[in-house]
Amino acid sequence: MLRLPSPRLRRTLTATLVCAVTPLMTMLAPVTPALAAEVRIKDIADVQGVRGNDLVGYGLVIGLNGTGDTIRNSPYTEEALTNILERLGVNVQDSDFRPDNIAAVLVTATLPPFAREGSRIDINVASIGDASSLAGGTLVMTPLNAPNGEIYAIAQGNLLVSGFDAEGEGARLTQGVPTSASVPNGARVEREIPFDFRTQQSVRLALRTADFTTAGRVEDSINRAVGRPIATLLDSGTVEVDLSGLPGNPAHAMGKIENLTLKSAEISRVVIDQRSGTIVLGEAVKVSSVAVAQGNLTIKIAETPVASQPNPFGFGDTVVLPRTNVQVQDGEAGNVALVGEAVTLPDLVAGLNALGVSPREMIDILKAIKSAGALHAELVLQ
Repeated sequence: MLRLPSPRLRRTLTATLVCAVTPLMTMLAPVTPALAAEVRIKDIADVQGVRGNDLVGYGLVIGLNGTGDTIRNSPYTEEALTNILERLGVNVQDSDFRPDNIAAVLVTATLPPFAREGSRIDINVASIGDASSLAGGTLVMTPLNAPNGEIYAIAQGNLLVSGFDAEGEGARLTQGVPTSASVPNGARVEREIPFDFRTQQSVRLALRTADFTTAGRVEDSINRAVGRPIATLLDSGTVEVDLSGLPGNPAHAMGKIENLTLKSAEISRVVIDQRSGTIVLGEAVKVSSVAVAQGNLTIKIAETPVASQPNPFGFGDTVVLPRTNVQVQDGEAGNVALVGEAVTLPDLVAGLNALGVSPREMIDILKAIKSAGALHAELVLQ
């Protein structure tokens, strides 16, 4: 329950004042939290060992409209271009060329699990020199290496750039990041990672968010579906599944297990992005009895210096005299809200909105409630 007393009360809050105020009347009926939605096991857990692998490569982007690297400031770009041309049979050892339409880049990609030779994967490209834009460029054949040094894919293709850079004699406009780009299906897999899933006798499901309650429900869901205990809870983030006695190969069994549904246990968490003023509150967030006061105090300081000059035929120098104007504006008295026991998310949001606070002011209020020990949730600041 939430009460709003008279708005003429000052921000200073005491227990006596809170008890004596007459509520204006805003009654919020208790709201029953919605039941947790059922989710599939594949949406909350990964199969241990079935994962992607990171790839990286160094390459060149050509065909830029004068927005490439400055060769003098990026000697590695000239060296890479020389090596490519020599492999193509062009001798440029004694040439003095200074192209401005090429850029050195790093190419990154993720090799998905069970990727086969000839399949295509997406790549990301980012400039490492002083190029101003990669728009209109083409990535030249670039090998992509894994951490072990082996080449697993070859990248090449036309770049897609979301940002742009426009410049005139007196102004320049940049939107997005024109020095980063992507190439959908821009790399072809040349080497496979050996992994025979058919020989697996057991697998481990790794929960993306470790929680004993959710892991226990995963175990119960699998055992109920099969009719016997083949799933074992190891810890808050791991459930081991025995596949040896199931009909068909392990791939068929996992295809059925990963589509089993359960109710995931919700974690009480409040996520705050201080840069954008975004607040995300979980349904399970609870607030104990607490009083909240919010008011506006504005201080304006203006400097208006005055120049004092001597008489036309007098002696003396021109002196600049400082003049400072300080204005303190205390807005209308802050509203005082009383928040009752076990208030849920709808109550908390409705009460703060009734105070007329902005999102950034709401962030400060939530921090203060957490510091007071009345916010029973994990506070995550980003």
